Amino acid sequence: MDCGNGTDIDEFVLLGFSLSPEQQPFFFLIFLLMYGAGLLGNIMMLILITLDARLQTPMYFLLRSLSVVDVGFISVTVPQMLAHILSSSKTIPFYSCMAQFFFFYVFGVTDLLLVSVMALDRYVAICNPLHYATVMNQKVCGHLVAGCWSVSTLHSMFHAGLLLRLSYHGDNHLAHFFCDHEPLLQLSCSDTSINETAIFFEGGLIILGPFVFIILTYTCIVAAVMKFSSSGRRKAFSTCASHLTMVVLLYGAIIGVYFQPTSSYSANRGAVFALMYTVITPMSNPYIYSLRNKDVKGALRHLLRKRVSFQ
Repeated sequence: MDCGNGTDIDEFVLLGFSLSPEQQPFFFLIFLLMYGAGLLGNIMMLILITLDARLQTPMYFLLRSLSVVDVGFISVTVPQMLAHILSSSKTIPFYSCMAQFFFFYVFGVTDLLLVSVMALDRYVAICNPLHYATVMNQKVCGHLVAGCWSVSTLHSMFHAGLLLRLSYHGDNHLAHFFCDHEPLLQLSCSDTSINETAIFFEGGLIILGPFVFIILTYTCIVAAVMKFSSSGRRKAFSTCASHLTMVVLLYGAIIGVYFQPTSSYSANRGAVFALMYTVITPMSNPYIYSLRNKDVKGALRHLLRKRVSFQ
């Protein structure tokens, strides 16, 4: 139902999770540990890849870019969620909410696009190894990463602009732990059909396009790997298994939340899926993608030995 122009709401109340007072310290500690692990892992990857000359390759350049994005992604929502768990005040100013929405999608979409670029990196390394150094050099990777940031920024500006044209009156209780798309649409008294159409078409192109690209890429990888010897096959699949696991978790959660009509949106299900891609995935990426890698482990041991020798 259309309710005219303008908004008389100065702030939103983030309802978050339904936690009893007894549960709050426990969940605060769990989320704090997850946030700390996410920051530690990603910052460690940034330091190792920057300082170790053996990690100055296109693959690690992309991993370092992913770590930068994940630090921003996890920091947009989790500190506020931690503060609200233990606080009686769970409000966020209207324009701070819109800013959070914007930066959340900048980091989130950049994350998705980088994952697809990493699939391209694996494809070239496995299917065309002789030309890997030429195709995936630092300059090309830099352009690809810059393109990811540019597309995600334009995407976020577009959807933030569509949200700002909506009107909000009366109820200001947002059924989420951060300012996400579907809860904001549900709370608006304006006609949100344009926003929903943009989510399905433009959002679908931005999100499902890279997903289809990843599927096609891995189809080609599997076809190439099946021609390898058994030992080469195991090595090739081991380099892709972690990436594929995170693709399934990340895209499964995102598709479950965003590609459904607003009328059928479930706040509880949305919050659970959101935890998956806002907390668990950014926390896990450095450990699953990198810290199981022998080159990274060697770089970490080398850095620790240098630190000990200086003391």
